[in-house]
Amino acid sequence: MNWAELHCTLFSRVSHRLAKGFLLFVMIFVVLFFKVCFAWKRIILSFHITYCAGFVLGVNLTPIVIKKILSLNDLRGRSLAVDANNTLYQFLALIRMPDGTPLQDRSGNITSHLAGLMFRSTRLIHDYDINLVFVFDGVPPRLKEKEITKRQEQRAKATREWEAAVESGDFITAFSKAVMTSRLTHPIIDDSKRLLKLLGIPFVEAPSEAEAQTAYMAMRAEVWAASSMDYDSLLFGSPRLLRYLTISGREFLPSKGIARPLKPELIDLNSLLAHYQIDREQLIDVSLLIGTDFNEGVKGIGPKKALSLVKQYGKLENLPNEMRSKILGQNIGEVRKIFLEPKVSENYSLRYGTLQEEELIHFLCDQRDFSKERVQTVIKRMEKFYARKKQIELEKWFG
Repeated sequence: MNWAELHCTLFSRVSHRLAKGFLLFVMIFVVLFFKVCFAWKRIILSFHITYCAGFVLGVNLTPIVIKKILSLNDLRGRSLAVDANNTLYQFLALIRMPDGTPLQDRSGNITSHLAGLMFRSTRLIHDYDINLVFVFDGVPPRLKEKEITKRQEQRAKATREWEAAVESGDFITAFSKAVMTSRLTHPIIDDSKRLLKLLGIPFVEAPSEAEAQTAYMAMRAEVWAASSMDYDSLLFGSPRLLRYLTISGREFLPSKGIARPLKPELIDLNSLLAHYQIDREQLIDVSLLIGTDFNEGVKGIGPKKALSLVKQYGKLENLPNEMRSKILGQNIGEVRKIFLEPKVSENYSLRYGTLQEEELIHFLCDQRDFSKERVQTVIKRMEKFYARKKQIELEKWFG
């Protein structure tokens, strides 16, 4: 083989290897590109999957409630007292990376709740003219300690399962487990209150249960309805309960790993009671049989059977001996008092404040690493809202 032939052979081999290397590089790049795209698609979708079935707390009245499906346009001009803790749990559960990791800033501070709170709230306020006031939980009743411990154990179990799924590379299972691991810490609550204050959105700190406070405000007609996933608001006496306050949301079902479309649901307390010919005290007794955050209930009794028993016997004290002994030993007098005479505050304001633009940008962009472009979108919404609000007030004053 002469020099020319050797040169050609070597050149051919080198070119072939370079081509193979380049092809491998392209393939890796394409795979990574689609993985990144998939990841961001999951994050974006999580903003629209706005409720998680695993976080429906309180009593389960779903099979017996009488509900009316609404559109957001039906809520224009309405004022709603929103269960803040319930809402934050939903954002923490669902606004996550594909492997279930919550959104965080460079310092490791969780920011999922801030993203959900500012984007959804400002759209509801700006796009649909819905006045929101957020109500935060205070000190829980003593009888809730057992339920709190139970939830902590469930979170610990879900965390172990999430870690195992991540380690095995099963991101679908990991995400379904991660939604059950959310913890509402003091820094998360403090950041949420700070965000609301900078946006000028009012919030109330309840002395105990937020649902009790929202019901109290609705009973005084200071707001049109309580907004929560928790049916307890009805037991506390809210004339109206609005569930699924979402723009284009879906409910994630962790046990099935799927999501279903949602629309706002309105439950009118008087209509519900009239339909079943019971009073509020009897609805509370129905809930006690099912089980609430404050008592276990009676095993094997669901909403329909509990309703039938209360309608037949009138109240728990009149139940047959065996069943009566099971329920009367669950502090039912104290639980009834929690619902009928809850701790509430009269010291609050529903007035909107002012938009603090510079402080908002400093907090979200400089301290929590949000995109300035996205924060400016939120600022523009609130500027238009406040301008419209001022115009309406001027027209009322001079009209």
